[in-house]
Amino acid sequence: MTTETITAAASGTWTLGDMEVNRIGFGAMRVPQDGPALEAGAVPSDRARAVAVLRRAVELGVNHIDTADFYFSPLRSANELINSALGGPYPEDLVIATKVGPRRDPSGEWADHARTARELRGQVEQNLRQLGRDHLDLVNLRVLGTDSVAHRFGALAELRDAGLIRHLGVSNVTAEQLAQARAIAPVVCVQNMYGIGVRPDQDAFVRFCGEQGIAFVPFYSIAATGREQGASGAESEELLAVARAHGASPAQVRLAWTLHRGPHVLAIPGTGNPAHLDANVAAGALRLTEDDLARLDALHHLAADRT
Repeated sequence: MTTETITAAASGTWTLGDMEVNRIGFGAMRVPQDGPALEAGAVPSDRARAVAVLRRAVELGVNHIDTADFYFSPLRSANELINSALGGPYPEDLVIATKVGPRRDPSGEWADHARTARELRGQVEQNLRQLGRDHLDLVNLRVLGTDSVAHRFGALAELRDAGLIRHLGVSNVTAEQLAQARAIAPVVCVQNMYGIGVRPDQDAFVRFCGEQGIAFVPFYSIAATGREQGASGAESEELLAVARAHGASPAQVRLAWTLHRGPHVLAIPGTGNPAHLDANVAAGALRLTEDDLARLDALHHLAADRT
Protein backbone atom coordinates (compact mmCIF):
# COMPACT_ATOMS: atom_id res chain seq x y z
CA MET A 1 0.00 0.00 0.00
CA THR A 2 1.20 3.54 -0.71
CA THR A 3 2.29 5.68 2.24
CA GLU A 4 2.87 8.96 0.40
CA THR A 5 -0.17 11.01 1.40
CA ILE A 6 -1.74 8.98 4.18
CA THR A 7 -2.01 10.73 7.54
CA ALA A 8 -3.14 9.60 10.97
CA ALA A 9 -6.58 11.04 10.25
CA ALA A 10 -7.27 7.96 8.09
CA SER A 11 -7.42 5.85 11.26
CA GLY A 12 -10.45 7.70 12.64
CA THR A 13 -10.70 9.41 16.02
CA TRP A 14 -11.51 8.66 19.65
CA THR A 15 -12.03 10.97 22.60
CA LEU A 16 -9.81 10.43 25.64
CA GLY A 17 -11.79 12.16 28.34
CA ASP A 18 -12.30 15.48 26.58
CA MET A 19 -9.31 15.17 24.22
CA GLU A 20 -9.93 13.99 20.65
CA VAL A 21 -7.06 12.01 19.15
CA ASN A 22 -6.42 10.12 15.94
CA ARG A 23 -6.46 6.38 16.55
CA ILE A 24 -2.93 5.93 15.20
CA GLY A 25 -0.53 7.48 17.67
CA PHE A 26 3.17 7.19 18.39
CA GLY A 27 5.08 5.37 21.12
CA ALA A 28 8.32 7.09 22.15
CA MET A 29 10.04 4.10 23.79
CA ARG A 30 12.43 3.50 20.86
CA VAL A 31 13.34 7.14 20.23
CA PRO A 32 16.24 7.51 22.73
CA GLN A 33 18.34 4.55 21.59
CA ASP A 34 19.32 2.38 18.65
CA GLY A 35 18.54 -1.30 19.01
CA PRO A 36 16.68 -2.94 21.94
CA ALA A 37 14.88 -0.54 24.26
CA LEU A 38 15.00 -0.14 28.04
CA GLU A 39 18.42 -1.74 28.50
CA ALA A 40 21.28 -0.42 30.60
CA GLY A 41 24.11 0.80 28.38
CA ALA A 42 21.94 1.06 25.26
CA VAL A 43 23.48 2.90 22.31
CA PRO A 44 22.11 6.46 22.20
CA SER A 45 20.15 7.36 19.08
CA ASP A 46 21.22 10.04 16.64
CA ARG A 47 19.68 13.17 18.13
CA ALA A 48 18.88 14.88 14.84
CA ARG A 49 17.16 11.78 13.50
CA ALA A 50 15.16 11.32 16.72
CA VAL A 51 13.96 14.92 16.60
CA ALA A 52 13.11 14.55 12.91
CA VAL A 53 11.03 11.41 13.57
CA LEU A 54 9.01 13.16 16.27
CA ARG A 55 8.39 16.19 14.06
CA ARG A 56 7.46 13.96 11.14
CA ALA A 57 4.93 12.13 13.31
CA VAL A 58 3.14 15.40 14.03
CA GLU A 59 3.34 16.39 10.35
CA LEU A 60 1.55 13.13 9.57
CA GLY A 61 -1.29 14.03 11.91
CA VAL A 62 -0.22 12.06 14.97
CA ASN A 63 -1.65 13.89 17.99
CA HIS A 64 -1.27 11.18 20.66
CA ILE A 65 2.27 10.44 21.86
CA ASP A 66 2.97 7.87 24.56
CA THR A 67 6.09 8.34 26.67
CA ALA A 68 7.58 7.87 30.16
CA ASP A 69 10.42 9.30 32.21
CA PHE A 70 12.02 5.83 32.26
CA TYR A 71 12.34 5.85 28.47
CA PHE A 72 15.99 6.86 28.25
CA SER A 73 19.45 5.77 27.17
CA PRO A 74 22.84 7.31 27.94
CA LEU A 75 22.62 10.94 26.72
CA ARG A 76 19.02 10.64 25.50
CA SER A 77 15.62 10.98 27.19
CA ALA A 78 12.38 10.46 25.29
CA ASN A 79 10.68 13.24 27.24
CA GLU A 80 13.45 15.74 26.60
CA LEU A 81 13.58 14.83 22.91
CA ILE A 82 9.81 15.38 22.70
CA ASN A 83 10.24 18.76 24.39
CA SER A 84 13.07 19.76 22.03
CA ALA A 85 11.23 18.59 18.92
CA LEU A 86 7.70 19.75 19.66
CA GLY A 87 7.69 22.15 22.61
CA GLY A 88 7.79 25.93 22.65
CA PRO A 89 4.86 25.82 22.21
CA TYR A 90 3.42 22.35 21.72
CA PRO A 91 0.68 21.96 19.08
CA GLU A 92 -2.67 22.74 20.70
CA ASP A 93 -4.21 19.39 19.74
CA LEU A 94 -1.25 17.24 20.85
CA VAL A 95 -1.99 14.82 23.69
CA ILE A 96 1.06 13.50 25.55
CA ALA A 97 0.43 10.43 27.67
CA THR A 98 3.01 9.24 30.17
CA LYS A 99 3.36 6.45 32.72
CA VAL A 100 4.43 6.29 36.34
CA GLY A 101 5.29 3.33 38.55
CA PRO A 102 8.40 1.71 37.01
CA ARG A 103 11.74 3.31 37.82
CA ARG A 104 15.29 3.01 36.48
CA ASP A 105 18.43 4.31 38.15
CA PRO A 106 20.75 6.68 36.22
CA SER A 107 22.72 3.71 34.84
CA GLY A 108 19.54 2.33 33.27
CA GLU A 109 19.11 -0.60 35.67
CA TRP A 110 15.60 -1.24 36.92
CA ALA A 111 14.81 -0.16 40.47
CA ASP A 112 11.84 -0.78 42.77
CA HIS A 113 8.47 0.52 41.61
CA ALA A 114 7.24 3.82 42.98
CA ARG A 115 4.58 2.92 45.53
CA THR A 116 4.14 5.83 47.94
CA ALA A 117 2.29 9.05 47.21
CA ARG A 118 5.58 10.95 47.55
CA GLU A 119 7.37 8.69 45.06
CA LEU A 120 4.54 8.93 42.54
CA ARG A 121 4.42 12.70 42.86
CA GLY A 122 8.16 12.78 42.27
CA GLN A 123 7.69 10.87 39.00
CA VAL A 124 4.89 13.19 37.91
CA GLU A 125 7.07 16.22 38.63
CA GLN A 126 9.97 14.63 36.75
CA ASN A 127 7.76 14.20 33.68
CA LEU A 128 6.58 17.80 33.98
CA ARG A 129 10.17 19.10 34.13
CA GLN A 130 11.41 16.99 31.23
CA LEU A 131 8.44 17.79 29.01
CA GLY A 132 8.36 21.46 29.94
CA ARG A 133 4.69 21.36 30.88
CA ASP A 134 2.68 22.78 33.76
CA HIS A 135 0.33 19.79 33.66
CA LEU A 136 0.26 16.31 32.12
CA ASP A 137 -2.54 15.45 29.68
CA LEU A 138 -2.76 11.80 30.66
CA VAL A 139 -0.93 9.71 33.26
CA ASN A 140 -1.19 5.91 33.26
CA LEU A 141 -0.44 4.01 36.45
CA ARG A 142 1.74 1.12 35.29
CA VAL A 143 1.18 -1.95 37.45
CA LEU A 144 3.20 -5.07 38.19
CA GLY A 145 1.37 -7.99 39.76
CA THR A 146 -2.18 -8.35 40.99
CA ASP A 147 -2.06 -6.29 44.19
CA SER A 148 -4.69 -3.62 44.78
CA VAL A 149 -4.04 -0.37 42.93
CA ALA A 150 -6.31 1.69 45.19
CA HIS A 151 -3.61 3.46 47.22
CA ARG A 152 -1.43 4.37 44.25
CA PHE A 153 -4.31 5.41 42.01
CA GLY A 154 -5.72 7.46 44.85
CA ALA A 155 -2.41 9.34 45.07
CA LEU A 156 -2.62 10.15 41.34
CA ALA A 157 -6.25 11.22 41.73
CA GLU A 158 -5.12 13.76 44.32
CA LEU A 159 -2.57 15.14 41.86
CA ARG A 160 -5.32 15.37 39.25
CA ASP A 161 -7.46 17.32 41.71
CA ALA A 162 -4.46 19.61 42.29
CA GLY A 163 -4.29 20.38 38.56
CA LEU A 164 -1.03 18.55 37.77
CA ILE A 165 -2.81 15.86 35.73
CA ARG A 166 -5.76 16.21 33.37
CA HIS A 167 -6.81 12.56 32.92
CA LEU A 168 -5.88 9.18 34.38
CA GLY A 169 -5.42 5.70 32.93
CA VAL A 170 -4.04 2.33 33.98
CA SER A 171 -1.51 0.02 32.35
CA ASN A 172 -0.83 -3.71 32.58
CA VAL A 173 -3.91 -4.33 34.69
CA THR A 174 -6.61 -6.90 35.29
CA ALA A 175 -10.34 -6.24 35.15
CA GLU A 176 -10.40 -6.26 38.95
CA GLN A 177 -7.67 -3.61 39.15
CA LEU A 178 -9.54 -1.47 36.62
CA ALA A 179 -12.62 -1.67 38.83
CA GLN A 180 -10.55 -0.61 41.87
CA ALA A 181 -9.26 2.42 39.99
CA ARG A 182 -12.67 3.41 38.64
CA ALA A 183 -14.08 3.39 42.16
CA ILE A 184 -11.66 6.24 42.94
CA ALA A 185 -11.61 8.40 39.80
CA PRO A 186 -12.57 8.23 36.11
CA VAL A 187 -10.30 6.06 33.94
CA VAL A 188 -10.04 7.13 30.29
CA CYS A 189 -7.81 4.32 29.01
CA VAL A 190 -6.39 0.87 29.66
CA GLN A 191 -2.94 0.15 28.22
CA ASN A 192 -2.21 -3.60 28.08
CA MET A 193 -0.08 -5.89 25.94
CA TYR A 194 -2.19 -7.20 23.06
CA GLY A 195 -1.98 -8.15 19.40
CA ILE A 196 -2.41 -10.98 16.90
CA GLY A 197 -1.53 -14.17 18.76
CA VAL A 198 -0.67 -12.23 21.92
CA ARG A 199 -2.92 -12.43 24.98
CA PRO A 200 -6.11 -13.85 23.46
CA ASP A 201 -7.32 -13.91 27.07
CA GLN A 202 -7.63 -10.11 26.75
CA ASP A 203 -10.34 -10.29 24.06
CA ALA A 204 -13.22 -10.00 26.52
CA PHE A 205 -11.44 -7.22 28.41
CA VAL A 206 -10.98 -5.28 25.18
CA ARG A 207 -14.71 -5.57 24.46
CA PHE A 208 -15.61 -4.57 28.03
CA CYS A 209 -13.52 -1.41 27.78
CA GLY A 210 -15.36 -0.45 24.61
CA GLU A 211 -18.73 -1.02 26.27
CA GLN A 212 -17.66 1.29 29.10
CA GLY A 213 -16.36 4.01 26.77
CA ILE A 214 -12.76 3.41 27.87
CA ALA A 215 -9.98 3.49 25.28
CA PHE A 216 -7.91 0.30 24.98
CA VAL A 217 -4.32 1.04 24.00
CA PRO A 218 -2.36 -2.12 23.09
CA PHE A 219 1.40 -2.13 23.40
CA TYR A 220 3.77 -4.48 21.52
CA SER A 221 1.07 -5.03 18.89
CA ILE A 222 3.84 -5.20 16.25
CA ALA A 223 6.71 -6.61 18.32
CA ALA A 224 4.43 -9.25 19.89
CA THR A 225 6.50 -11.63 22.02
CA GLY A 226 9.66 -9.81 20.95
CA ARG A 227 8.61 -7.03 23.36
CA GLU A 228 11.43 -4.49 23.93
CA GLN A 229 13.67 -6.37 21.49
CA GLY A 230 11.30 -5.66 18.62
CA ALA A 231 9.62 -7.97 16.12
CA SER A 232 11.44 -11.24 15.57
CA GLY A 233 10.88 -14.59 13.92
CA ALA A 234 9.11 -15.60 10.73
CA GLU A 235 5.51 -14.56 10.18
CA SER A 236 2.82 -17.15 9.54
CA GLU A 237 1.66 -17.83 6.01
CA GLU A 238 -1.86 -16.70 6.96
CA LEU A 239 -0.65 -13.26 7.96
CA LEU A 240 1.69 -12.99 4.98
CA ALA A 241 -1.16 -13.85 2.61
CA VAL A 242 -3.29 -11.01 3.98
CA ALA A 243 -0.33 -8.65 3.68
CA ARG A 244 0.27 -9.63 0.04
CA ALA A 245 -3.39 -9.17 -0.83
CA HIS A 246 -3.24 -5.55 0.34
CA GLY A 247 0.30 -4.75 -0.79
CA ALA A 248 1.08 -4.14 2.86
CA SER A 249 3.75 -5.24 5.31
CA PRO A 250 3.08 -7.74 8.13
CA ALA A 251 3.56 -4.91 10.63
CA GLN A 252 0.85 -2.86 8.91
CA VAL A 253 -1.52 -5.83 9.00
CA ARG A 254 -0.87 -6.30 12.72
CA LEU A 255 -1.67 -2.65 13.38
CA ALA A 256 -4.78 -2.72 11.20
CA TRP A 257 -6.05 -5.82 12.98
CA THR A 258 -5.79 -4.14 16.37
CA LEU A 259 -7.70 -1.10 15.10
CA HIS A 260 -10.42 -3.42 13.78
CA ARG A 261 -11.03 -4.71 17.33
CA GLY A 262 -13.20 -1.68 18.02
CA PRO A 263 -13.43 2.08 17.55
CA HIS A 264 -12.05 2.54 21.08
CA VAL A 265 -8.75 0.78 20.29
CA LEU A 266 -5.82 3.18 19.82
CA ALA A 267 -2.49 2.07 18.35
CA ILE A 268 0.82 3.54 19.56
CA PRO A 269 3.50 1.91 17.38
CA GLY A 270 6.98 3.19 18.13
CA THR A 271 10.03 3.54 15.94
CA GLY A 272 13.15 5.61 15.49
CA ASN A 273 13.13 4.92 11.74
CA PRO A 274 11.46 7.59 9.53
CA ALA A 275 10.42 5.07 6.86
CA HIS A 276 8.84 2.79 9.45
CA LEU A 277 6.98 5.78 10.89
CA ASP A 278 5.34 6.59 7.56
CA ALA A 279 4.36 2.94 7.10
CA ASN A 280 2.93 2.69 10.62
CA VAL A 281 0.77 5.77 10.14
CA ALA A 282 -0.40 4.49 6.75
CA ALA A 283 -1.65 1.29 8.43
CA GLY A 284 -4.55 3.37 9.76
CA ALA A 285 -5.97 3.45 6.25
CA LEU A 286 -5.80 -0.33 5.75
CA ARG A 287 -9.31 -1.81 5.67
CA LEU A 288 -9.33 -5.55 6.23
CA THR A 289 -12.11 -7.66 4.70
CA GLU A 290 -14.33 -10.02 6.64
CA ASP A 291 -12.33 -12.91 5.18
CA ASP A 292 -9.08 -11.26 6.27
CA LEU A 293 -10.39 -10.80 9.77
CA ALA A 294 -11.61 -14.39 9.99
CA ARG A 295 -8.16 -15.69 8.98
CA LEU A 296 -6.35 -13.39 11.39
CA ASP A 297 -8.76 -14.10 14.25
CA ALA A 298 -8.16 -17.83 13.79
CA LEU A 299 -4.43 -17.19 13.91
CA HIS A 300 -4.88 -15.07 17.02
CA HIS A 301 -6.69 -17.82 18.87
CA LEU A 302 -4.19 -20.50 17.95
CA ALA A 303 -2.10 -19.05 20.76
CA ALA A 304 -4.83 -19.86 23.27
CA ASP A 305 -5.15 -23.41 21.96
CA ARG A 306 -1.41 -23.97 22.44
CA THR A 307 -1.44 -22.98 26.11
